[in-house]
Amino acid sequence: MKLSTKHLLGIKDLNRDDIALILSTAKQFKEVLQRPVKKVPSLRDVTIVNLFYENSTRTRMSFELAEKRLSADTLNFTASSSSAAKGETLLDTVNNILSMKVDMVVMRHSASGAPHFLAKHIPAAIVNAGDGINEHPTQALLDAFSMQERTGRLEGLKVAIIGDIMHSRVALSNMYLLQKMGAEVMVAGPPTLIPKYIQEAMGVRVEYDVKKALQWCDVANVLRIQLERQNQPLFSSLREYNLAYGIKRSLLDSLGKEIVIMHPGPINRGVELDSDVADGPHSIVLNQVENGVAVRMAVLYLLANRENQQ
Repeated sequence: MKLSTKHLLGIKDLNRDDIALILSTAKQFKEVLQRPVKKVPSLRDVTIVNLFYENSTRTRMSFELAEKRLSADTLNFTASSSSAAKGETLLDTVNNILSMKVDMVVMRHSASGAPHFLAKHIPAAIVNAGDGINEHPTQALLDAFSMQERTGRLEGLKVAIIGDIMHSRVALSNMYLLQKMGAEVMVAGPPTLIPKYIQEAMGVRVEYDVKKALQWCDVANVLRIQLERQNQPLFSSLREYNLAYGIKRSLLDSLGKEIVIMHPGPINRGVELDSDVADGPHSIVLNQVENGVAVRMAVLYLLANRENQQ
């Protein structure tokens, strides 16, 4: 089997078979990562450039490690220390990189649609590592892999996405993926952080009471409050947010059932999650980080093989 698409620009462009193939391939790569020798020669002759126009720690390190585990040759590009800081355009930057015979570009950019723009203009395979407030497909894939690993299913799973839905590319990618795979999705948080027409546009449930959302769900994927994307105050203070919408151990204990707690990171401790929840038995946050490498290995491997088969 192979992917139906040359690029990974968003979950929106994948079909159910594509998602299932990535998740099953990731499972095989996770087994590789448990071995004493964690490296495979799958992408030995493939050159990948990591093109990051926006700050990142987890995603960037995860991609770099995935590329190394697959034996790919890698180039790392940071906009702040490159000619982009001198005014070079995105297309010029990439064309200069491509002249070095690069096969694949992993790209993070603050402008929504930047990877889609590149995909129309250059022959290399593009992997979207997060574009503006649009999508973050590999995060949704690793979230789904982690949910499936912990609960044994995606079909029929009840997932609440809690927090800053308005500014979150992770939320959008998760909504697309979970619904394609048969899960039920609810978004929860302050009314000011949930888009007005999301119920009609995305077919998800909406809840403004965090306790009701937790009582409904099997899995809570808690999002970071993205203050850097908010151009006006959307709630009174971080303390008030924590009191009304923060996930506390006492709140989880009051549910009378076990639920899984996830967070794409970085966590604002004491805001979205209290530390005893983030580090507690309900949390699979560190599993998500570990699974991110296997999922990104799967994406790179499948895209590279698709290229070679054409």
